[in-house]
Amino acid sequence: MVIDLKGKRALVGGSSQGIGKAIAVQLAESGASVTLMARSGDKMESLIKNLPTDEGQEHHYLIVDFTKYQAYEAIISRFFKENTVDILVNNTQGPEAGGALEKKVADYQNAFDLLFKSVVLTTQMALTHMQKQGWGRIINVASISVKEPLNYLALSNSIRAAVVTWAKSLAIDVAKDGITVNNILTGYFDTERIAQLNAKKAEKMGIGRAEVRKAMENSVPAQRIGKPEEYGYLVTFLASDKAAYINGTNIPIDGGLLKSL
Repeated sequence: MVIDLKGKRALVGGSSQGIGKAIAVQLAESGASVTLMARSGDKMESLIKNLPTDEGQEHHYLIVDFTKYQAYEAIISRFFKENTVDILVNNTQGPEAGGALEKKVADYQNAFDLLFKSVVLTTQMALTHMQKQGWGRIINVASISVKEPLNYLALSNSIRAAVVTWAKSLAIDVAKDGITVNNILTGYFDTERIAQLNAKKAEKMGIGRAEVRKAMENSVPAQRIGKPEEYGYLVTFLASDKAAYINGTNIPIDGGLLKSL
């Protein structure tokens, strides 16, 4: 399938590495101009040098820290005073792992700011232009844990579930404006985040990291963990006109591999 995003402007969170980076690369390869958002300016600058520009794309980046909500609010507000986007990919780093008995109320508040408030804020700002032009794509990088909670990810389970239900509510309100809103319930992908979580799990269980990874692979029907670029393919499809009929849908990725839609 050929996806043509020439002339579209995309804003991608958490795009210096992992899934976010894979999404940014695929959107750019499909013709979109991409603005990256992450903490590492060096990584984003290096990535931009390698993004294609043969379709007239212009790529930029914003240095942001989603864990510092007030600072993020100021940066993203300045961005939208001067820029518009057609495609918004909401993606942030996850909160610290840990079970429900380990976390305090303040931890949930911080996770709420990180995962929920930043997403709602950015989406509301992006919507103004999308509604005026009668076209837009909002894609939220979520987790399969909102349907099958993982007890060592209490913060992520709780707040990401709120994002998913909010997004499905929003989808109903903006469908008439030609805007789709979708949540991708991410399974196991070979990223830095998975490596960090596996290390924590291995330490807690008193086993080796390789053993944890092998158990993860065995839990996937395809017997492997997904590749980030596979995730990028799905997001690019959802960002196109070919996905106009998919709105307000929770799209699961079974154990890290893409299901047919």
